[in-house]
Amino acid sequence: MTIPEKVLTAAEPIALDRRSDPEVRKRMSGPAMRTFFNLADRWKLSVGERRALLGWPSESTYHNYRNGNVGTLSYDVLTRISLLIGMFKALHILYPDFADRWMRLPNSNPIFGGRPPIEWMTTEGGMDGLYRVRRLLDARRGGWN
Repeated sequence: MTIPEKVLTAAEPIALDRRSDPEVRKRMSGPAMRTFFNLADRWKLSVGERRALLGWPSESTYHNYRNGNVGTLSYDVLTRISLLIGMFKALHILYPDFADRWMRLPNSNPIFGGRPPIEWMTTEGGMDGLYRVRRLLDARRGGWN
């Protein structure tokens, strides 16, 4: 009798060395994109802001995603969505009363230059901006300002 290979459930983290595996990315792609659109709806993001956060997919690719035709997302897009999900979670822990509005509020932190975080992330922050905002929120959750 052979023992079947362990099946991953949604509750189990995927090992770092398996995250670039196309089969793993394929399984993660649909749920990740649905989560992204739910988050984007809560933050009231425009199509342009959504596309910027996803790394500027073409308009037709974006609309395919929106219509549920996701296919297999790149490691880059999955990383971007993961960072945004982490931000969403941190915001709801830190600022439950205005978590979904935080991205649009002017921010005095020097990295934002007085602008709303979403504006900074979508115009000049890029992937590094996503990491920086995620680290900022994680630091605040840990008690660092």
